[in-house]
Amino acid sequence: MLLPAALQALDMRRSVPARHLGEPGPDPQTLARMLASAVRVPDHGKLVPFRFLRITGDARHTLGAFLAERSRQRDPNVSEAQLEKDRQRFSHAPLVIVVVTRHTPSPKVPEQEQLMTAGCVCFALLQAAQAFGFGAQWLTAWMAFDPAVHAHLGLADNEGIAGFIHIGTPKTEAPERDRPDPAALLQDWNG
Repeated sequence: MLLPAALQALDMRRSVPARHLGEPGPDPQTLARMLASAVRVPDHGKLVPFRFLRITGDARHTLGAFLAERSRQRDPNVSEAQLEKDRQRFSHAPLVIVVVTRHTPSPKVPEQEQLMTAGCVCFALLQAAQAFGFGAQWLTAWMAFDPAVHAHLGLADNEGIAGFIHIGTPKTEAPERDRPDPAALLQDWNG
């Protein structure tokens, strides 16, 4: 059976570990086109419950230094290896897009739906990056949920982080992993 190109793209999606991403990253025009695709997600109430932060160049290292400092504040006994990991988290991929969630109180659109919209944006951005030949990885870790990191990045009180999308040129082949069997996950409900 010949699959439509869109299904082939979905089936070929692979996360490339951020540490395996390097230069070049997308130029501004390509990034703008990727973001244009990423925003085409279900959005109940047209609330646009997300925005983007672009982190490139030295800003990646500045953020890494802050993360290492914050890691030590969170745990004074943190290992040097963990501090170095936090320091280097944003140093590999030339571009990191922070998908910021933005909750708007709404009687029709619960916060959960708004979070799912932002999650869809993360996934669509991964697909868009791959469509342009880049590798990408969606990461969170502790810093996505840390109030001090949110403040450092300038997030408002009604904002959070859906993900850090690391984008660059793969230095290695994207690894495949076992995928669940959809038939084993499908169940009929008969009322």
